[in-house]
Amino acid sequence: MDIELNEMMETIRMIQLENLDIRTVTMGISLYDCADSNFDQMNQKVYDKITSYAGQLKEVAETVEKEYGIPIINKRISITPIAEILGNATKEQAIELAKTLDSAAVTLGVDFIGGYSALVHKGITKGDQTLLDALPEALSETERVCSSISVASTRSGINMDAVGKVGTIIKEAAERTKDENGLACAKLVVFCNPVEDNPFMAGAFHGSGEGEVVLNVGVSGPGVVLNALKKHPDADLGEVSDVIKKTAFKITRAGELIGREVAKRLGVPFGIMDLSLAPTNAQNDSVAEILEEIGLERVGTHGTIAALALMNDAVKKGGAMASSYVGGLSGAFIPVSEDNGMIQGITDQSLTLPKLEAMTCVCSVGLDMIALTGDVTASTLSALIADEAAIGMINKKTTAVRVIPVPGKKEGDMVEFGGLLGRAPVMGVNDFNSDKLVSRGGRIPAPLQALIN
Repeated sequence: MDIELNEMMETIRMIQLENLDIRTVTMGISLYDCADSNFDQMNQKVYDKITSYAGQLKEVAETVEKEYGIPIINKRISITPIAEILGNATKEQAIELAKTLDSAAVTLGVDFIGGYSALVHKGITKGDQTLLDALPEALSETERVCSSISVASTRSGINMDAVGKVGTIIKEAAERTKDENGLACAKLVVFCNPVEDNPFMAGAFHGSGEGEVVLNVGVSGPGVVLNALKKHPDADLGEVSDVIKKTAFKITRAGELIGREVAKRLGVPFGIMDLSLAPTNAQNDSVAEILEEIGLERVGTHGTIAALALMNDAVKKGGAMASSYVGGLSGAFIPVSEDNGMIQGITDQSLTLPKLEAMTCVCSVGLDMIALTGDVTASTLSALIADEAAIGMINKKTTAVRVIPVPGKKEGDMVEFGGLLGRAPVMGVNDFNSDKLVSRGGRIPAPLQALIN
């Protein structure tokens, strides 16, 4: 890529003053050839393959970071959904494999390893069931292992048996880590229409359509977009869109340059650029503040969804012009605990759980890093997941739920998760139950939109 001098100077300003960073370089690794009827051999193969391919990931990323002066915040690994290679393994062996993955992540010095996952949107295999049974204990006894469960898709409908099971898993995982405010749940994402090349955690896994190994990149730039908009206080909404598009273009160029260099030095193929604006708790690094700069007094008020749709669309258009390999989720994340503006919106009572759910119709993912009262029931969690899955299924988009029922906490409490996970005000849920809906089980049929051939 040819980068002009003025682009380099502009990038330096973005880094120093506007919180531009490469949020993650994520190496995807296929584990299909590690499957073995002998569990001990499979366990060792998994460890050896991950540590072999990713042995230099952290070192190379840090070297490129220093040479180019662009921060790379996270180094991560995504793997084949583990349920697909478990075979006849027992629950105890699945937990042991999770600990092996955690050990590999620690050895390599990477932040997270994603792919302790199962794709059960149409049915549940023996390996899937084993992983689901192991999940609460596996997530509570590991530090860096992340999991995702696909429970729905536009082509298959919603597997309500799986949805019902996941609600129970979330409750148990929260209870097992009650001394850490239910932190295990922060490492579990429940998906509709998941993508195979997502570099962001906790939902990353290396899909079956991917190659042997690949390097995917996720860039972050809410602060850059916010700063650009502040220079155009009187622009109309068409001009606002144009400013965001041009800014996303610049962010993507910088991100792909770094990603390709890391991939080249590791000797692996470059995969995709995920364009998603991922906020942090740093000052002026908030998606909510961008929406407020567009014209909202506080995020969550009337007009929020329109502003979010404008922003998300403009980010995708600008990024798509900058790279031929856009993938992942690409758009905007709205994780409550990781965005100071979202937190302020909830504190000021302008932003509610129903409004957040409505916002997911036009954003990249869904209900993300939301702290809920500790007494929320498993069936209510399942119903919340079903609602979000329905939005994704009908609209042919990815939606997800990552919620944390915090044991012992009530609505209005503030809980700390630490690091990039931030802090969150505890939100309440509807007092009326959905027990019968969830207990019916079965599968909500695929919508008419699925008949596209």
